[in-house]
Amino acid sequence: MSYTFQFGAIAQYTDEIVAGIWLTIMLSAASIVMGSLLGIILASLRSMHGRAVRLMVDAYVEIIRNTPFLVQLFIVYFGLPGVGLRVSATTAALIGMTINLAAYSTEIIRAGIEAVHKSQIEAGEALGFTSLQIYRHVIIMPAIAKVYPALCSQFVLMMLASSICSAISTKELAASAAFVESQSFRSFEVYIVVTLIYLALALALRAILALVGWSLFGRRVARTTTTSLAEVQA
Repeated sequence: MSYTFQFGAIAQYTDEIVAGIWLTIMLSAASIVMGSLLGIILASLRSMHGRAVRLMVDAYVEIIRNTPFLVQLFIVYFGLPGVGLRVSATTAALIGMTINLAAYSTEIIRAGIEAVHKSQIEAGEALGFTSLQIYRHVIIMPAIAKVYPALCSQFVLMMLASSICSAISTKELAASAAFVESQSFRSFEVYIVVTLIYLALALALRAILALVGWSLFGRRVARTTTTSLAEVQA
């Protein structure tokens, strides 16, 4: 059985696909920033506060990590109106992606914080660092540097998982692809193109994250902890 590819049939829907790509990028970028910040806050609270806070953070992480992302989206999009909070599909997608990514980021960053040896904190105290300086230069930045590759992998996975948001009518790339397929009836061609686009987005995101990581942590990773402490004090 032969099959004739007709990619030209989907060329007229370029605007629709580009709009989907743009929304995918925006959702991914926003959720990465907000999810990372929330993850840092929760991981820090878990490490620095009492048992009650740790239990609450652990409960949040376990619930999110052990339930489907699609169900979480449905709760946000269909559940919130039940308590009087109506949000658009795009807003619901952003909230769901942020909540999901924050749980994974919290666990990853927690591992990084726990990898910071107590002697490093004591060294910072001996050098006269304030609590804020110790947190910033001795705990959180080295912790994130240690787990940055794992965070990057999670960021890419979250970008790819944005395709699930089409289930709540968010018009990102997967939803655009479904629309184009329904209009052109060229399923094979549409999803080949979309697969290549997701691949390109993932590779581009990895490259950007690698550049960000080098600018933030490249020199820090290369130095010893003692040298870093001396430079910060200076």
